[in-house]
Amino acid sequence: MTPEFSYGLTRSLEAGLYLPFVRDASDTTYFAGPRLRLKWLPVRHENGGDGWFLGVNTELSRVDERFEQGRSLVELRPIVGVRAAEWLVSFNPVLGWALAGPERGQPPEFSPQLKIAYAVAPGIAIGPEYYAELGKYNDPLTPSEQSHTLYLALDLERGKWGLNFGVGRGLNDATDRWTVKAIFAIPL
Repeated sequence: MTPEFSYGLTRSLEAGLYLPFVRDASDTTYFAGPRLRLKWLPVRHENGGDGWFLGVNTELSRVDERFEQGRSLVELRPIVGVRAAEWLVSFNPVLGWALAGPERGQPPEFSPQLKIAYAVAPGIAIGPEYYAELGKYNDPLTPSEQSHTLYLALDLERGKWGLNFGVGRGLNDATDRWTVKAIFAIPL
């Protein structure tokens, strides 16, 4: 579960803070560590209108060592998508670098993400989301070591507030079997 706080700096630039929490199978809850975000979305239609959107999201995080070997991370998340009538398709070819630990100075990890959503009513959309962790972009993990998760996700928007809720199924043995996620978007 992740509260996401955001603040619009300009029409196309937004600062954000994620506070992710993780609950494991033994019902223990952990704070995974803060993530600072700067999102630049220069190509988009006003008020979520139809058409292409392009930008980049940069995140700096300090992750609990339970979840990442290199605790300090920076991610570059290009954003490419299109909104048409009731449909939304978005692709994020994420690159992540460790800023500390044994992975520091190594080539980035490649973690592509894909979202498809269909608006069933105003402010309510549903669809699949796919997340993969493929290893280093220049030296991918073997398919059995890669992580692949497919979610059925629900998006709710009420004014500037939002909720993304999903139930995910791991597609191979290297992936958690089931994952439940929730992101609460809280504008400042």
